[in-house]
Amino acid sequence: MSESPKDPAAEPMPVLDAEVVPDPSPATETPEPTASEAAASDAPPPATPTAAPIAVPASDYTDAGVPTFDAVREKIESIAGRAMGARELDADTPAGRSLDEQWEDRQKAARSRLDEIRKSMDS
Repeated sequence: MSESPKDPAAEPMPVLDAEVVPDPSPATETPEPTASEAAASDAPPPATPTAAPIAVPASDYTDAGVPTFDAVREKIESIAGRAMGARELDADTPAGRSLDEQWEDRQKAARSRLDEIRKSMDS
C-alpha cells in the first residue's frame, strides 16, 4: 500500500515551557538613593504610585449601588436610538433597498392572489 502524506494539523504541537518575566522599564524604575543621599535630603521618600479607584458617577447610582431610573432610561433610549439608526442605515444600502423591493413584490403578489381567491368564492 502507498503511504498517504501526513496531515500537519493531525500532529500535536510541541509544548513550550517558559516563564513570564516583567520587563524592567527605565521609565518606571527610579534608583534607590544611597544612605548618604537620603540623609542629605530633607524631602520625604517618594511614595509608591497607587491606582486611584474608579469613581462611578454619583447621579447614575444610589449609595447602595442600584442604578437610578434616569440612568436606566438613558441606557434604554441610547440602545433604541442605535437600533433605529442602524435600521435606517441598512435601508440606504443597495442590499437593503433590494430587500425592500422584494418585500413589496411579495406583498403585491399576495394581494393579487387574495383578490383572485375572493373573486372565485363570489362566483
